[in-house]
Amino acid sequence: MKKLFFTAMAVLAFGFANAQSQISKGSWLIEVNTGFGEKVGNTSIGLWSEDGRTDYNIGAEAGYFVDDKLALKFGLGFGETSFYDDAFGEYYSASNFAYKLGLKYYAAGKFPLEISYNGVNYEDLDENPSYLGLQAGYAIFLNKNVSIEPGIRYNVSLNDDFYDDVFQLNIGFALHF
Repeated sequence: MKKLFFTAMAVLAFGFANAQSQISKGSWLIEVNTGFGEKVGNTSIGLWSEDGRTDYNIGAEAGYFVDDKLALKFGLGFGETSFYDDAFGEYYSASNFAYKLGLKYYAAGKFPLEISYNGVNYEDLDENPSYLGLQAGYAIFLNKNVSIEPGIRYNVSLNDDFYDDVFQLNIGFALHF
């Protein structure tokens, strides 16, 4: 039993040490997220269809570790919404371009915390949404270069007159270099 315990502790320590080296100053992060919940233009990958409306989004994020466990991140995304208008008997679609700038900190090397500004430019709209995003999750390092990061995100609307706050769940897939 002692051998099993010490072997398990060694494996955990080795995994933690490998993860630490990839979230240290000077390393890079490339991340792709899936988004679940209220749909906002974002930098995730997703496809949603509800009540005759179809939305899709394609995006990715990158980050550079400016200090141990602290990455400066940026992201880009493109999406489109399509729907059928019964009143006019026609299909309509509108595209959007999303961007994100933020900081991601790995507390204890395993708990990613993120704060970011994300905005969206919708085609042919005068007022576009922008959000202050707060995110927390858990990083599961599969090896020293790959992690899966499930998390929760709350986007606080910065223009309440047009857009509401948004709660989301996501699963991130990250490559660490």
